[in-house]
Amino acid sequence: MRVVDLIQKKKEGKEHTKEEIDFLVQNYTKGEIEDYQMSAWLMAVCFQGLSNRETAYLTQSFVDSGDILDFSSISKYIADKHSTGGVGDKVTLVLIPILAALDIYSAKLSGRGLGFTGGTIDKLESIPGFRVELKNDEFLNQIRSIKAAISSQSPNLTPADGKIYALRDVSATVDNKSLICASVVSKKIASGATSIVLDVKVGSGAFIKTPKEAFELGDLMIETGKLLNKKIDVVVSSMEQPLGYSVGNSFEVIESIEFLKGNYSKDLYDITLELAIKTIMNCRKAKNVIEAKQMVDEVIENKSALNKLKQIIQAQSGNINVIDDYSLFSVGKNKIKIKADKEGYISKLTALDIANAAKLLGAGRDKKGDSIDFGAGVIIKKKISDKVLKDETILELYHNDIKKEKLEDAIKTAKGSFEIFDSKVEPPVLIYK
Repeated sequence: MRVVDLIQKKKEGKEHTKEEIDFLVQNYTKGEIEDYQMSAWLMAVCFQGLSNRETAYLTQSFVDSGDILDFSSISKYIADKHSTGGVGDKVTLVLIPILAALDIYSAKLSGRGLGFTGGTIDKLESIPGFRVELKNDEFLNQIRSIKAAISSQSPNLTPADGKIYALRDVSATVDNKSLICASVVSKKIASGATSIVLDVKVGSGAFIKTPKEAFELGDLMIETGKLLNKKIDVVVSSMEQPLGYSVGNSFEVIESIEFLKGNYSKDLYDITLELAIKTIMNCRKAKNVIEAKQMVDEVIENKSALNKLKQIIQAQSGNINVIDDYSLFSVGKNKIKIKADKEGYISKLTALDIANAAKLLGAGRDKKGDSIDFGAGVIIKKKISDKVLKDETILELYHNDIKKEKLEDAIKTAKGSFEIFDSKVEPPVLIYK
């Protein structure tokens, strides 16, 4: 087989065999195919697409490129969820303790954020002492002992995807649904999950901008799972406004703790509940949706989910006192209030603008290796359809010492993120499908 022939074949829109996909992935991972050749093939894929079978072949090839975790000695059901990324998306931090409190084993491998704010791993690192890098045996033992662990992605899991993703990032080949699907689904399969629930975000604060594109990606993920004998559920949810009331690492962990204490925003509760119910049903823990909802509400009310979060923090060397003492978190020493210039109703709260403001304040990173400020972020006081009075605070911006130009840009961006109408508007649909 020659790489140039496979590039030509895809350029002509022809379908690859499994052997051809494996040849490309395996040899690129070993360094025997040049970056420029793989870039050419990826670009051909973006123009010509991959069939469902090709997408499944690529997914499996990514899985086979590295370690595959095996939890069969612990349980028949191992839960995992993944979000395609959003603003203020802290669902993992509340969902995993809820599932563990319901005796559902949850193995969560997460990443760092690149862009607006930190990823789940960055958020957890805002807890003093929290250790995010668990070896495979540590990960396994923690799941066995307390039913949950949240760890950073092992470099030995799907290394082919890691290498190809880095190339996609610099060759304008990120936004192909088959490549996205293979990247996401391969990591879930390699991490040993048997119940896979995917949250595909759509809107201004998401990578995917239209419901149609999100539905297509969700359908492809489900079909890829079927072809690989894995059951995958997908929820398509809105990211037109931030999820919950906080954007920024320390603030999102604090909001997650409050959630498990029973103090939560409706949107964060609704999406968490939807993902939890799907997982509970997949793991045969409830007879129907009503019973599954009651189970979720009960572990929040009786604080067993909160106690499970304490166990996770303690097991991973974090300071469990943060549960009751939020002063242990790093919080920006400077606060700026963005106020309403008239009375009315919030008609727009653009997630992307809030995200960009948080990033300018120091909550995100431009490239891998950049440091982030755990204490930077945005607290949202009003959301779409909420009534607001003149001079009432809508947003609070937190930062430490940043350049004057960045601060001015953050304030300008935050002010442009919302609009106020005289009449009330309905909040956006949260779950599309």
